[in-house]
Formats: sequence, structure tokens, C-alpha cells
Amino acid sequence: MTAPLSRRGGGRAARVAARATALSEDQRPVRPGLIGGRYRPLTEAEVTRIHASALVALDEIGLSGAPASGVEILTGAGARLGEDGRLRFPPALVEDMLAKAARDITLPARDPRFDLDLSGQRVHYGTAGAAVHLVEIDGQTYRESTLQDLHDAARIAHQLDNIHFLQRPMVARDLTDNLELDLNTLYACCSGTTKQVGTSFSDPANVPDALDLLHMIAGGEAAWRARPFVSNSNCFAVPPMKFASESCETMEACIRGGMPVLLLSAGMSGATAPSTIAGAILQSVAECLAGLVYVNAIAPGHHAIFGTWPFGLDLRTGAMCLGSGEQALLSAGCAQMHAHYGLPGGTAGGAADSKLPDMQAGWEQMCSNVLAGVAGANMVYEAAGMHASLLGFCHESLILGDDLIGQALRCVRGIEVDDMTLALDQMRAVCMGGPGHYLGTPETLDRMHRDHLYPRLGDRTSPRQWEEMDKPDLVAKATARKQEILATRSPARFDPATDKAIRARFPIHLPA
Repeated sequence: MTAPLSRRGGGRAARVAARATALSEDQRPVRPGLIGGRYRPLTEAEVTRIHASALVALDEIGLSGAPASGVEILTGAGARLGEDGRLRFPPALVEDMLAKAARDITLPARDPRFDLDLSGQRVHYGTAGAAVHLVEIDGQTYRESTLQDLHDAARIAHQLDNIHFLQRPMVARDLTDNLELDLNTLYACCSGTTKQVGTSFSDPANVPDALDLLHMIAGGEAAWRARPFVSNSNCFAVPPMKFASESCETMEACIRGGMPVLLLSAGMSGATAPSTIAGAILQSVAECLAGLVYVNAIAPGHHAIFGTWPFGLDLRTGAMCLGSGEQALLSAGCAQMHAHYGLPGGTAGGAADSKLPDMQAGWEQMCSNVLAGVAGANMVYEAAGMHASLLGFCHESLILGDDLIGQALRCVRGIEVDDMTLALDQMRAVCMGGPGHYLGTPETLDRMHRDHLYPRLGDRTSPRQWEEMDKPDLVAKATARKQEILATRSPARFDPATDKAIRARFPIHLPA
């Protein structure tokens, strides 16, 4: 006869105390770098065909618009410059550069706890974009975003477990000088979080000053080059199949300065990329392969993210549709191509077309975040906070996105099957002379926080409990959490001596 289930020593109080103890990183139900890739929307034959077609596109169509420096670099590596001004890439050149490209890289953060291991199909979620508005929840209005808004977004992201990196999500519209904009964007992000930061530069001439600022934050150029905690998000391509000349010059300067680069190709399906999902993926892959040749012709093995970001388009109106099922498939297919090449890759996920954090935003953000993650994208950008098809950013939505991404990560983690999780011994004990349920069993209590993710703000109470609690509102709870975070000084702020030196050297607009 099966022995009755034993009770844990110490009673209910001891069990509650045990559950309250923080889990170690490897026991948490979700965490940065969970391995995705179980979802494969493309067959192996289809992946191979996309790659082969990309090689044809690069060899026969090529890219136009490279700056003079880029033409010199790429022709020196083996590209052909045609009379039509287009650079064409022989398949052997592309394959050679793929062999030289960096793999299994780690993107450092100022705090090593937040380093991003991009080996294999380890998945991370973060912000991105260049929204020009902040969504004001109280009045349901949009206003131009400011430097303070950007700094506040960084401070909030720093406190959210499931936001693993911060790429600048908003443009500081209160700054009109491009150099001051670029420098203050760096300052606002890096003084708001010690996680990996991504940013863009409006002019290649601004990169040297930006690098000087980063050297000061890091404690010197050698320290910066050893742990470059900021990446350059670089739209090196203007789809279809054209280099963005100034962005390429910026990329060259960043590579020389030791900064990792995100090779960002963002075609609009049906406008600047083919309207079909396969065609949009193909063009983005071809453009990023050209970027990969460019990077490795300058510095073989330089850390670069294969950033295929094709976006969906509502062909009835010409509006972007980032919250669509088609967008989710675009991002998932791109993640599968990254895995095919064995390259660190990033794609878009989690942006909403909805103007507010409402039900529409929820389904839009979850759809692409889940598919991109389970397909194994190393970095899922725009995963939280982004609304109105990239035009608006919302602090409250960023906070709600932490819960949403947690659930997406639980999907990425998948289902573990072993003797413990199959639970045959528990079934015997419970069903044969036991209580007939699993509530309170040692195994249930032991694993309730390792296997199950509990939302921080999401409400799972009964209707009666909800009424007794005065019907708490989800967005109002996010606002309260925002106010709580912003009421304390950012732990990422620089030490007083460094901050004083930075302010003496650069026109910093945030108050000390």
C-alpha cells in the first residue's frame, strides 16, 4: 500500500517563508537567455531556398548608394562596382565573410549582471524605436517626447526584470541641435540604467564626441573597448537594396571606435519590400548579408547583430501594422534565418498599432513577442511600451510589458519532460490512498515558483474579491508603479566626480 503523503516540516508558516525566499537565477521560472527555437515556421528546404535566393539577389541586383569609403572597402574585399553604381557581391565573398563573422558573442552591460549572452538561440527582450510622442495616460493624449521622458524610460526599464536591454525608445524633441541630441541621448540612457544600451547617431561627425563621453563613463578608452556597453543601432540600408550613405559612415566610425553595431534593415512589406512574407524576409536577409560583408571587410569578427526588421503594412491604407499576425510571422521567420547562419540576430516584436495600452495593444504585443521568442530571436526589439505603429511610447505600457514579456518568456522556456515533471510517483500517492488532489503536496509547493510565473500587476482575483478591493484598474496600477520607481534616485547615475567632469566637457541638459 502506498504511504500517505508527508507534510513539510514547520507547518504553513514555514512553507510561506520558504516561498518568500528569493529564488536563485537558475531556478526562476523565466530569466534572460532562455533558449528558444522550438517554433520553426519555415522548413529546412525553405530556409535554404531563401539563403540561395539572397545570394542571387546580391550577385545580380546588388546595392546602390554606398559612400566613397564604403565603395573602397567593399571593392577591396571583392565586391564589383557596376557602371550603374551598384555594388554586387559574388556568392563566394558572402560565404567567406559569413565564415569570419562573430558568433556566440556577449554584449556587455555597465553592470556585468546584465550582460547579454547571444550564443545559440538565447532570447532577450528590450525596447527600441524612435517615437516622437509620449503617451499621457491620464488624458489619453499624445505630446512631443522630451529628454526627461527618455531618461525616465531608462530608469523604469532598469527596474523591470523582463526588460533585458534598453535601446533608445524615444527622440528628445526638446533638443534641436543634433550633436547635443546625440550626446544627451547617451547620457540620459546610461545614467538611467546599467543594462546594455542601444542608440543611433544623427551625423557621423558626432561619433568621436560620443565615444569620448563613453570613455569618461567607462573610466578610459581601454575600459570602454574591453566592455562596450553601448551598441550603435544602424540603419545602414534604405530598402529596397540601397545603402544609406551617412549611416554607413557612422557605422564605419563606430566600428573603429570598438562599438558593437546592429545592422538594421527595416523594409515595409508592400512598399519598400515585397508584399509577401517570404519576399520581405528574403530582401531583409540579403541587405543584412551585404551589411555583414561591409562590417567584416573593415574588422573581421567585429560584434554585429544581424538585424532583419521587415515590417508589415496595411495595404488598404498604407499604415504600418506591427500588431498583425503577418508581422509575427515576419519576425519569427527572420529569427529562423539568424539560427541558420549561426549569427547573433535581432528582430522586431511587441510593438502595437493601438494608441493606448488597451485590449488591442495586449493581443498585438503578445502575438509577435511570443512568436519571435519561441522562434529563438536573440534580441527582440520594441518589445514593450511602443504604440501607434512606433509613433508613441508609453511609460505605463513599458511596465505592463514586463508582465506580458514574462508570459512570453514562459512560452519560450517550453515544457520540460523528465521523471520529476511527469510526476508518476505523485499520481500514485495522490490517487491510491492519498487525498485525491495535488494541492499542498511537497512537490507542488517545491515547484510552484520554479514552474509557474505570477504576474506582478495582472489581476487573477474573483469578481467578488475584485469588487472588495475597489475594482483595481490595471493601468492605474502601472501608473502607481511608475511613480514609485521615479520617486527614487536612479542607481545608474554616475559618481559625482565623473558627472562633474562630463558636464564640464559636454552640454548636458538633464539636471544634476
